[in-house]
Amino acid sequence: MDPDRKDTAAGDGTDLASKMAGNARGIEEEATSMANNDKTKALIDGLNKDLAGELAAVIQYTTYAAVAKGVHRPALVEFFEAEVPDELGHAKFLANKIAAFGGTPTTKPNPVTIPDSNRGLLEEVLKAETQAIKDYTERIKQAEDAGETGLKVQLEDQVLDETNHREETAKLLEQTVTSNDL
Repeated sequence: MDPDRKDTAAGDGTDLASKMAGNARGIEEEATSMANNDKTKALIDGLNKDLAGELAAVIQYTTYAAVAKGVHRPALVEFFEAEVPDELGHAKFLANKIAAFGGTPTTKPNPVTIPDSNRGLLEEVLKAETQAIKDYTERIKQAEDAGETGLKVQLEDQVLDETNHREETAKLLEQTVTSNDL
């Protein structure tokens, strides 16, 4: 056998070793792509869960501003209405990211409970903000696993926003410990 001769069993002039190496690379790339697709799908599902929460937050704050009552109504209306643009901004961001990843943004918000007292309204907000922080923290891990560093940083900013909302709500609730008229 001639040592300079390449086996061109493929019939296209490509040596067999090169063709086999190319096939191995292709299989490796396909496996990586499938793993990334699974991670991206899980990320999209999680972002849609977050979007449902943000849509609910817009409804929650809008409704709570309308149903707040008593002597503290003006302060509570101002507080609730001031949160709506932030939550709407979060929803827009999430919807755009979901679409950018090839998903379809949800249009179904999480259910919103409407308590019959101002204190109950604030307690529900506190629960929702705490859940949002937990969900975004989970999403940050998913974004990192999917190699989406930019998304990870943006989600960290949202955790900061939600943490600030939670802290402000907790302060309002602390004031109600000594005041039954809230």
